[in-house]
Amino acid sequence: MINNILNKIKGHPHLVEGTAYSILFTMGACHLLNDMIQSVIPALYPLLKDKFGFTFAQIGVITFVFQITSSIFQPFIGNYADRHPQPYSLALGMLFTLTGLLALAFAPGFVPLLLAVALIGCGSSVFHPEASRVAQLASGGKKSLAQSIFQVGGNGGSAVGPLLAALIVIPYGQHAVAWFALAALLASLLLTRVGYWYGMVLTKIKAARGKRAAGVCTLPKRTVNTALGILVLMIFSKYFFNACMTSYFTFFLIDKFGVSVQESQYCLFAYLAAFAVGTLVGGFLGDRYGRKYVILFSILGAAPFTLALPYLNLFGTIVMSVLTGLIIASAFSAIVVYATDLKPDKVGMIAGVFFGLMFGLGGIGSAFFGWLADMTSIEFIFKVSTWLPLLGIIAIWLPDVRPNKAK
Repeated sequence: MINNILNKIKGHPHLVEGTAYSILFTMGACHLLNDMIQSVIPALYPLLKDKFGFTFAQIGVITFVFQITSSIFQPFIGNYADRHPQPYSLALGMLFTLTGLLALAFAPGFVPLLLAVALIGCGSSVFHPEASRVAQLASGGKKSLAQSIFQVGGNGGSAVGPLLAALIVIPYGQHAVAWFALAALLASLLLTRVGYWYGMVLTKIKAARGKRAAGVCTLPKRTVNTALGILVLMIFSKYFFNACMTSYFTFFLIDKFGVSVQESQYCLFAYLAAFAVGTLVGGFLGDRYGRKYVILFSILGAAPFTLALPYLNLFGTIVMSVLTGLIIASAFSAIVVYATDLKPDKVGMIAGVFFGLMFGLGGIGSAFFGWLADMTSIEFIFKVSTWLPLLGIIAIWLPDVRPNKAK
């Protein structure tokens, strides 16, 4: 495998044997900055709704456009990167995000807002597939751990974004979003450095073997396709529920308990922070106990807590949201690595598909729940969404994946 080739590289100050933790933590930091920027968008919704008089359906459309542009290009970019890796595409994608942020800060209405979030979404589309390839390249064989370090950065950014929005954007208004462009600039600089490392590794691999080595999955094609279908349903249940939480949890708290906008952002931060912790824990458990069992526990195990969430007082609601985030978050890294074990020669494409599904289904879910909230109520959509984790039961039918090394 690639990591075995890298282990033989000696005498280069920028390449290390085993797990390249400096690269993994740099990628995690860049993922934090990227997803922190993205999470500012839903954190802005109460402000934008009041400023422009948007309906919940329009809020859902904003999320839909952002999530679709974040998702639709990812499989194609990942597939291209598998065949023609582009080490500096990561830094280039972050420049799209920077441009979108500046546009978002000064957008005067609905259509300019859609264009701004589409630019940010395109930046995310470029970032995730190639970043996942870098994480696996630097993993030293600890693929779940590597994916979790990368992913926990993103979840940490998703948690910090609403908190920073509460401290910076809510008090000072839409134009304060421009300050987040500094984060995009920093990420672009860090990714330029990662691109240099990535380019050297690709050169060394080519010199060592002439082509990229890959694992081999011995499962029948029909079993592989069935397993991929089950994983797609897992992503659907997880991210439809998560779309309701990230886009409408603040509205739910304001509507049911009368908390302020700023207080609701702190509660959303608690859920997203637990989500980040759960991601890292899932990586450790996936490498140790098997990814199938982490996926099963993560989705189905969250169901008792989600089902109780709409019926509790404020304190109980926050406690249930934290427990839900902690448990349900542990699945994504396991799902991505499990899927790449099924298709070990298509890491970029598979990562692009599943990150794309994450964003795409999240966008569709947000638009759907926005429409449903306009037709019914915020409380009703939470009662509906809390049943989704019960779909996790189908993970029982996932096969054990034990890829062998290519000869």
